[in-house]
Amino acid sequence: MQSAVRSLRADLLVVGFGKGGKAVAAALGRLGKRVVVVEQSDQMYGGTCPNIGCVPTKALVHHAHARRPSDPPQEWYERAVGEVHAITSLFRKGNFDAMTENVGATVLTGHAEFVGPHTVSVDTGDDPITVEAEHILINTGSTPVIPDIPGLRTSEYLVTSTDLIHRTVLPERLAIVGGGYLGIEFASIYRQFGSRVTLFESTARILDREDDDVAAVAEGILVDQGIDIVTGANVTKILDGAGEATVQYMNDGREHTLAVDAVLAAAGRRPATEGLGLAAAGVRTTSRGAVEVDEYLRTSQPHIFALGDVNGGPQFTYVSLDDSRIVLDQLLGEGKRTTADRVAVPRTLFMTPPLANVGLTEREARDAGFRVKVASQPVAEIVAMPRSYVVGETRGVMKFVIDVETDEILGATLLSVDAQELINTVALAMRRGIKAGELRDSIYTHPPRRKRSTTSSARSCTVTSRETDEERDWRSNSPDSDVLTTWRGPGRDEHQLHAGQVP
Repeated sequence: MQSAVRSLRADLLVVGFGKGGKAVAAALGRLGKRVVVVEQSDQMYGGTCPNIGCVPTKALVHHAHARRPSDPPQEWYERAVGEVHAITSLFRKGNFDAMTENVGATVLTGHAEFVGPHTVSVDTGDDPITVEAEHILINTGSTPVIPDIPGLRTSEYLVTSTDLIHRTVLPERLAIVGGGYLGIEFASIYRQFGSRVTLFESTARILDREDDDVAAVAEGILVDQGIDIVTGANVTKILDGAGEATVQYMNDGREHTLAVDAVLAAAGRRPATEGLGLAAAGVRTTSRGAVEVDEYLRTSQPHIFALGDVNGGPQFTYVSLDDSRIVLDQLLGEGKRTTADRVAVPRTLFMTPPLANVGLTEREARDAGFRVKVASQPVAEIVAMPRSYVVGETRGVMKFVIDVETDEILGATLLSVDAQELINTVALAMRRGIKAGELRDSIYTHPPRRKRSTTSSARSCTVTSRETDEERDWRSNSPDSDVLTTWRGPGRDEHQLHAGQVP
């Protein structure tokens, strides 16, 4: 017997229950608009962040860091995964209830496929449902990239980040293919839990976007943590065996093998557009598979928008949230806000301690033609930043890049405890045009978490080696002399600076 087709009409249809889409849905729903949200999986209400991204991974960072050497790794890990799942379940239910009860939206669970510019068919497992909407948001996120390595895709030992955080058995030996943010974060987490971790990276070094000095400190921390980092590695094959997999790889012109219990594919994520039927809607995609959008996040169909990872932009939850602001301005506001308005967007790699950046690195600033001052200092030597000592985490480095002529902060890299929070102060200052000196001379609470790390390291110093008149003029505007650091002027000569007062 042929199934009956139900139909719904909506002012707004959101395909994918992620951060940006749910924010727009909530705003319009509270205005009395008819809103329908379609989510493919009942395990993904709320999107990537609360289910398989930010929340569970950062919770695992916390639990891994809390494990003592005497705590049995498997027992600790299993308990940690259970607690993390309890949190994600709570958030998932909260997102569903908020959308259906507080907002009044209709949530459909099933696969959505466009059948026309304004119409989507939803396969809920029962009778199909057709939804026709005035405006449609594509908010489907991204999916893991599995490298085309012989034997990898068919290996029973292959795991994605999603698979790994749902398993209660700690892999004793973990191979990670890919040394980007995802690979490094999981390497740090699972080594802290007690796994023996090998990280394979095809380039000459990890963190190749960072300045050499910062990357060296970060790599040193990971190596000291016990992570085996193999750079310049070409993984050639994965072979399944009895109870283990063998990773074959080339390095330094020689073939090597490594037996492991799990292989994590950490080669990035691609926009999730497969099976959406975008051609039927007249929605174009880019050569990399992302939904093509303009600066207002409109697709090739002006009533259809794409938000979050699916539009090919930076894959951060907070960028998806900002996408929602742009779309809401189109639907309810003046329509002026664009992606070009974004300035000084920070990012954080959650290794231990975290590595956070905003703006330009020293290399990027010099390549762009800026005449810069660079302040760089190991966290362990910043006596005016006692929090690192209080919490027992003195590893890392602080680095600031400052425009010689304007005193503007061009960029900062913070590898330290609380870096994921500290970087936001710097980013806000950069967005608002606050100069380094003004940021330094503001009043902060004590003991400081922000002042000495985000301002004194950048500006307060006393030069003890040779300096030019220009460098002396810059230094004369920095009256506080409480930081031991190294800075570079317009040339490449390093100048050692000495510490003054202590807290």
